[in-house]
Amino acid sequence: MNPVITESVRDAIQGLPGYIPAHIKTEYINLLLKVGFDIIDIGSFVSEKAIPQLKDTAEVLRKLDISDTRSKIMVVVANAKGIETALYFEEISWLAFPFSVSPTFLKLNINADSQQALRLIDLANNRCENLKRNFKVYLTMAFGNPYQDQFNTDIVMESVAKLHSIGISYITLSDITGVSNAVLIDQIYTQIIADYPSIEFGLHLHTTLYTYYEKLDAAFSGGCRSFDAVINGMGGCPMTGYELVSNLNTLDLIKYFNKHNIKTNINKNALNKAFKKNRELFSESSKINMLN
Repeated sequence: MNPVITESVRDAIQGLPGYIPAHIKTEYINLLLKVGFDIIDIGSFVSEKAIPQLKDTAEVLRKLDISDTRSKIMVVVANAKGIETALYFEEISWLAFPFSVSPTFLKLNINADSQQALRLIDLANNRCENLKRNFKVYLTMAFGNPYQDQFNTDIVMESVAKLHSIGISYITLSDITGVSNAVLIDQIYTQIIADYPSIEFGLHLHTTLYTYYEKLDAAFSGGCRSFDAVINGMGGCPMTGYELVSNLNTLDLIKYFNKHNIKTNINKNALNKAFKKNRELFSESSKINMLN
């Protein structure tokens, strides 16, 4: 089985200060649709006040050309209204919900406590099952947090157990502040994959150029086969206070797979075209890192 790759446009642009018009986002995403990504995270249906850059997600959806692509479209939802709005669009195959093991971040991010969030997750999962959509939960701060909230691997396992009891089949562990380390990553994936073989576990990693390889390698060695990334590594969560900790660079992810002879569905030429467009649109956030 080839690894599952999610290209997260949403995470790339959500914190940018200058608004990017819908037609420009669409032009870029239409290029990404030709690359061969399994999933493209294009936006969210959350508060416009919280994430103004993504206020036009519905307009972007209507402009996408998904007539000839293997990629599936995903959006993030964080409340009941967002869930129903996302389900209205037949173009959307995946809904994702941002849960967290950190009570502080959960409040900052979606203004909810754990029980409120779990009720929304249950609602979204049931609605997705009824309408034959896929549903994923992002378990953020899964490797620690900068808020002095209590953290240990038992807390992560308890959160996974709760999600499993609801019936969640896809869980992506997320480090959006760069606090993880390779030893902890390997330990957690090895344990949860052994304990919950029916769940597909992924990794959403914010990291530096100097630490991404060891963390990525630890996750893969631990059994993780689903990875989020962003071309040029741009982006960061505006709710964390750690916006400058970049996403895992898609090109670094592909280079890792190539080095280890791991097959992907990525079209190299299409990826380079998308990379060039990324540099054109987001030059301040870009790095020259073309695939050889």
